[in-house]
Amino acid sequence: MILVTGATGAVGGEVARLLAAEGPVRILARRPERVTVHGPDVEVVAGEYADREALDRALRGIDAVFLVTNSPKEPDDLRVATAARAAGVRHLVKLSMMAVEEPGADDFITRLQRGNEEAIRESGVPWTFVRPRTFMSNTLSWAKGIASDGVVRALYGDSPVACVDPRDVAAVAVAALTGTGHEGRAYAVSGPEPITAREQTAHLSEVLGRPLRFEQLPPDRAREALLAKYPRPVAEAFLESAERQRAGAKVAVVPTVEELTGRPARTFRTWAADHAESFTAADLGV
Repeated sequence: MILVTGATGAVGGEVARLLAAEGPVRILARRPERVTVHGPDVEVVAGEYADREALDRALRGIDAVFLVTNSPKEPDDLRVATAARAAGVRHLVKLSMMAVEEPGADDFITRLQRGNEEAIRESGVPWTFVRPRTFMSNTLSWAKGIASDGVVRALYGDSPVACVDPRDVAAVAVAALTGTGHEGRAYAVSGPEPITAREQTAHLSEVLGRPLRFEQLPPDRAREALLAKYPRPVAEAFLESAERQRAGAKVAVVPTVEELTGRPARTFRTWAADHAESFTAADLGV
């Protein structure tokens, strides 16, 4: 059996859905009521990474784990890896980030994920790292501005990124979880093409059937908006990442999705069309 964490998020939820379609899956969730993957072969265990008793319950009889962590302070990767080794887990697939393998990336979040990967390596549990580029779903943060005045506001509208559909990241993770020969491998995962925020805005305009305008945020306004949502180290990490993107550090396209799943990575246009309701729902106040 496979244990999935992060199942209330974009990637973890899709991993759980794909696995549940093929057989039994167990989900560890801090808030079980938010889990949307259900079925006779889906078991949900309530618990947090800091609760070793809950971890032990969730890991009992588990062969492989899909691990998603996001705390900037807690040693959650180490906690899970330690418990997984004690439980005899044979494979841990961690959701990481592509910047980890890039020497020029040295922001707070990237350093944190590098440390998390190292903790898993040192745990003794066979591992696979799935390292995606920026998620296409990050553009959902534009929904309110699109609904209110038809404007997308973002930093550096002309800097391209080979962003990736979270569903494709999940498919790569499932291939690693259910296939053979993936232990000790790190998979960079990108979309099929680099695309700018202005180009994404144009695609959304066509998909939604309404005119949209892109407005580039000055760095000081972008910093202010980020600080209103995140702790300072995290906000500054996002700004550093944006500068790397502006310098062209995120344009590389890798064939991992097709190599591991047998089909090409989805385009942003496809992602936008499949998630149009998530933008129109904002018009209805949903």
